[in-house]
Amino acid sequence: MNRIKATDELSFRVGFSGHSGHLRIEPISGVERSDPVKSLPDFILPPAFPRETCESIKEHIEEKYLRPELDPDEFSVEKAGRQWDFDWFGRAKVPLELSLPRTVVVPKWELPFTRKLNAQGIWEPKSVEVDVSELMVGAQGSAALPRMAGPAKDFVRGSISSRPFRPGGLEDSQSLERLLPDSASNGEWVHEVLNGGPVQTVPPSFKQGLDLGDLMAYPSSWNIYKDQSSVNSKSDETMSELSVQFDDLFKKAWEEDVAEYEEDGGYGKGHLPKDESVKSGNEASHIPVPSNASEPELSALDELLLLESGKPTSTSDITRDGDGNQQKEAWAFSGSGQGIAEHFYDLVPDIAINFPFELDSFQKEAIYHLEKGNSVFVGAHTSAGKTVVAEYAFALASKHCTRAVYTAPIKTISNQKYRDFYGKFDVGLLTGDISLRPEASCLIMTTEILRSMLYRGADIIRDIEWVIFDEVHYVNDVERGVVWEEVIIMLPRHINIILLSATVPNTYEFADWIGRTKQKKICVTGTTKRPVPLEHCLFYSGELYKICENETFITQGLKAAKDAYKKKSSGALGVTTRSHTGSSGAHDAGHGLKHKNISHGKQNKHSGSQNMGSFSATSWGSQNNGSSQSNWGSRRSEASLWLQLVNKLSKKSILPVVIFCFSKNRCDKSADGISGIDLTTSSEKSEIRVFCDKAFSRLKGSDQNLPQIVRVQSLLRRGIGVHHAGLLPIVKEVVEMLFCRGVIKVLFSTETFAMGVNAPARTVVFDTLRKFDGKEFRQLLPGEYTQMAGRAGRRGLDKIGTVVVMCRDEIPEERDLKYAMVESATRLESQFRLTYIMILHLLRVEELKVEDMLKRSFAEFHAQKKLPEKQQLLMRKLAQPTKTIECIIGEPTIEEYYDMYIEAEKHSNQISEAVMQSSAAQKFLTRGRVVVVRSHLEQDHLLGVVVKLQPASMKQYIVLVLKPDLTLSMQSASGSSNFKDKKSGNFPEGFLLPPKSKRGLAEEYFSAATSRKGSGAINIKLPHQGVAAGKSYEVLAIDNKEFMYICNCEIKIDPVRLLEDVSDAAFSKTVQQLLDLKSDGKKYPSALDPWKELKLKDPNLVDTYNKWTSLLQKMAMNKCHGCTKLQEHMNLAKEIKRHKEEVNNLKFQMSDEALQQMSDFQGRIDLLKEIGCIDVDLVVQIKGRVACEMNSGEELICTECLFENQLDDLEPEEAVAIMSAFVFQQRKTSEPSLTPKLSQAKNRLYNTAIRLGELQAQLNLQISPEEYAQENLKFGLVEVVYEWAKGTPFADICQLTDVPEGLIVRTIVRLDETCREFKSAAAIMGNSALHKKMDAASNAIKRDIVFAASLYITGV
Repeated sequence: MNRIKATDELSFRVGFSGHSGHLRIEPISGVERSDPVKSLPDFILPPAFPRETCESIKEHIEEKYLRPELDPDEFSVEKAGRQWDFDWFGRAKVPLELSLPRTVVVPKWELPFTRKLNAQGIWEPKSVEVDVSELMVGAQGSAALPRMAGPAKDFVRGSISSRPFRPGGLEDSQSLERLLPDSASNGEWVHEVLNGGPVQTVPPSFKQGLDLGDLMAYPSSWNIYKDQSSVNSKSDETMSELSVQFDDLFKKAWEEDVAEYEEDGGYGKGHLPKDESVKSGNEASHIPVPSNASEPELSALDELLLLESGKPTSTSDITRDGDGNQQKEAWAFSGSGQGIAEHFYDLVPDIAINFPFELDSFQKEAIYHLEKGNSVFVGAHTSAGKTVVAEYAFALASKHCTRAVYTAPIKTISNQKYRDFYGKFDVGLLTGDISLRPEASCLIMTTEILRSMLYRGADIIRDIEWVIFDEVHYVNDVERGVVWEEVIIMLPRHINIILLSATVPNTYEFADWIGRTKQKKICVTGTTKRPVPLEHCLFYSGELYKICENETFITQGLKAAKDAYKKKSSGALGVTTRSHTGSSGAHDAGHGLKHKNISHGKQNKHSGSQNMGSFSATSWGSQNNGSSQSNWGSRRSEASLWLQLVNKLSKKSILPVVIFCFSKNRCDKSADGISGIDLTTSSEKSEIRVFCDKAFSRLKGSDQNLPQIVRVQSLLRRGIGVHHAGLLPIVKEVVEMLFCRGVIKVLFSTETFAMGVNAPARTVVFDTLRKFDGKEFRQLLPGEYTQMAGRAGRRGLDKIGTVVVMCRDEIPEERDLKYAMVESATRLESQFRLTYIMILHLLRVEELKVEDMLKRSFAEFHAQKKLPEKQQLLMRKLAQPTKTIECIIGEPTIEEYYDMYIEAEKHSNQISEAVMQSSAAQKFLTRGRVVVVRSHLEQDHLLGVVVKLQPASMKQYIVLVLKPDLTLSMQSASGSSNFKDKKSGNFPEGFLLPPKSKRGLAEEYFSAATSRKGSGAINIKLPHQGVAAGKSYEVLAIDNKEFMYICNCEIKIDPVRLLEDVSDAAFSKTVQQLLDLKSDGKKYPSALDPWKELKLKDPNLVDTYNKWTSLLQKMAMNKCHGCTKLQEHMNLAKEIKRHKEEVNNLKFQMSDEALQQMSDFQGRIDLLKEIGCIDVDLVVQIKGRVACEMNSGEELICTECLFENQLDDLEPEEAVAIMSAFVFQQRKTSEPSLTPKLSQAKNRLYNTAIRLGELQAQLNLQISPEEYAQENLKFGLVEVVYEWAKGTPFADICQLTDVPEGLIVRTIVRLDETCREFKSAAAIMGNSALHKKMDAASNAIKRDIVFAASLYITGV
């Protein structure tokens, strides 16, 4: 290597040694002498082959490629006309490309001072197998897991055989952490530079290498040479600094890098951020700190740019620990919205798309951050203009030649956005049944489609720059909310995220989770108030009462409405008392039968004006009592109520209006009830007629005359519309488009209109504030009310929007109104749950773990966020000095004793309630019964005897117990009331019996039983302490809960002499008898037999009782029992035990086992093993691959159906009819009439679901087999689909069931998607017959009105 010059002519060489390329730095002399050997030219060997010329190359090409010859052996004349086996593929000599290696073998680098040398004293490096993905350039960025691009047909949808892209933010996963060796990033390589390293002669994965003999280690000494001519011009101090600058430089760099590494990438208090170099104390003290006065004055734009590059301004973006210390800034931040809005055109000079209106501040802020490449969360009110942000993302994708994806929760939104964006951008549409221009740069799709693309590794993901999630608050949906979390977690790192949501209270929390999950900053912006303010009113008795304005509740309006209600009620009192049903009765019945007819009433799909006789009202207090006269009156009052409301709104010029009814049946009947009103002009009627004729002309003749289409057209001509899931898709689209044109004045709709259609109105009316959510009737949530009420007020057309709540026979309570109108919206809550298809997709790829998915879910966000704090706490716990117990007896057994004590306490609490308080135990608690009493102060429980039963309470006992042996000082300190009665002031250690000559008659001739009856008085103060027979005792009154257990022996005592006479001899005799019971070596006598004597019936309780008494005996036999230091050592053991438990608890909380759904995950893994989807090594089998294809139905039931060949004996029409049970969703329907073959197939499939449910229940999954089968298999449309597949007209199949036409169409459309999934599964299984059958079934159902093209896509 050539000579490198440094400062002051200090020179060194840099080279590499060894196989792994150790860095070697060699200092050389300051003045290098010329080497004559270097001037010699390198010796070049003569070429092994003659030099090629143009002629030789041409001759070679002609001979090899232009004059091919047949093999004379195979193509000889003798073999002409014969047949022979010829390997055409082998003879073709096609240059096959080698497949990409999955793994390579590389040497494992180790610290020089930790290397283990072999017997010869040589370090042999170990080789490890590393994934190619870890060595690829950009593996941490947007690169996919290493695989070649798939075929063109799988470019958009992906394939089950493709590997998914690496999710962004998973770089810290243990399965992917070997991207760079630790030694390459923490400065340990400097050791190799300073001290040198052994030459490596064994290549990776080789057992032995070249024998190069004894190689000397490279010298590690450093010699610095200085030109003598410069010595005089430099001071000695400078030379001394110069002589150590290299060593100090490298050693200091190594120490600082190691210090950074040991801090695990985080800087504690007082450390500099990562982007600043660590400086020594001497350097830091000389850093100049400019004063504010000397700083140049910055412009507003410069300050804004500095602010954006620095810390966020919002105080909520800074997290603080428990001590209030400021920690790292949060991932979610809010910029300076006002500053960006003022300088927007300076910050974004080259705007990607120009809008014909002035942008709001939140729109400008979002666009600015999109230009910077940041992710954005926009939480704005309804109709505030969130779609502008999505449009700009589309424009940026077109500008950058990348792709953008817009996802929506509802198919209607996708179709509508396709129509809105078509013409502006290069847009395509992907839904379950539609694939339009998938090659477009701007794609609109449902969230489920995007999830499938991510799991299946679609190559189109490489090109995506932006993913827009619309209606993010849909993450609260119990059934489908998990899809949003899955997609957010699975998105690769190179994709930026845009989230559009209504206002929610925990926007920053959700955005912080996304930022932390994807490891990228996310800007949060939005609106603080609606662009069009709302006023909320009650409609009662023909009048509107304003009760809320600008989110402020007006109690005067509610009071006025209640006064009107009272006035009307009192005025009608005389009439109602003579009628067959009173107002109070109707009021009470309304409470009891609220919405009953909504949930149980059978729907009449074709109800028109001729069906008015079946109309029934449902509201706060309406009632249907079965009388025809009452029904007629109720219908008339309901119809007049709607007429009053519409006339009132028309007079106030606040039409159009959307009336939200929470039942499809109620929407139809309410619209039919106002048949006498006409709200359209002649020109509007003409426009409606022309539009409907064009829209419905694409249907064939019989479908154009369907009852639903005829009835809806009749309503539309009068300006009245209906919108709910029971309508045909084309009818719903006609209603939506006409409403957007403004020709529909009154629209009766379910709440799906507020979520799925961007069509604001002037007024919104709530039929009621209660709804049925599929399980029960409940109040509307604030978020639901806000979503629907937000449709009131058209921006640019209305100054104020009006929201009306209908009141019939009662006024809602103030708390209910405030809850819906004033309370904050519903928080975003995680609905994450494990599904079998998710587990199987993740198990397909080694790099992705299910545990990683669980950790990154929104449900685990807060727990995972606290992991660094728990890590620090664990390190502090482990660093604490370990306390030891010094036993005075010998080897300490206190830990064993403490464990037995804790276990005995657990059993004691259970036994005290069940055993000691039983009637059988009470019978044994008589005078003289030996017992063991719980000790609250000492760890050693007390042996005692029952002295007396308190007459005042049958559960209070006076007992005498023996105290544990204490030291003299402890006894003296505690004192004794018995001693204080003595005249002598000197207290002996134990009670000594006086000489016989001095003893009294009573003491000399004491007997255990006396014939004298006492008065029952107690002449000692309880608790009474004393010493007798050399043993401390105590007399106290206790409850029966204080007994540990009852012994199987009794002693003779004299309660009169003990309690009334307070005889020392009596106490001595009693204590001595108790001590005699312990003379056989046992601490406590045996307990009563729980089965025979205590009459316990529960076997588990008997077993617990026996274990407990056995533990007490073992404790008594332990050598720590009765030790003078027992209490002290027990406290130490308790502290040691607590410390171990805290450490183990912290380790558990930081492990995967602490995840909320880990137990559920293990149960599902066991089930997948049981049914053969995976093997014991968690490798996905062919059955699991088939299950991964099932997205529309329950994956396990579908897979078992296929592998049990349940469709083999069915015709295509019968097979597709049975398959409808997977996708049909309505619970209650009329019973279908099935053929014997279909009935048999139905029972067979249902039994399969029951078997799977029972298997899951056996594996401790919270699943009921019957509910599992009924929830995932609904056979209500089997007959309908069977007839449709046979070619029956749509009008005829509608007569076979009470299911609305819209749900029939939706089910059949989804069924076509299921057929495609079964076809893919058949290809994996190799079942060609099933593949053909599914193809025929799909063709049989794809016809006529069911698969009519959407008006949003084709236009009108």
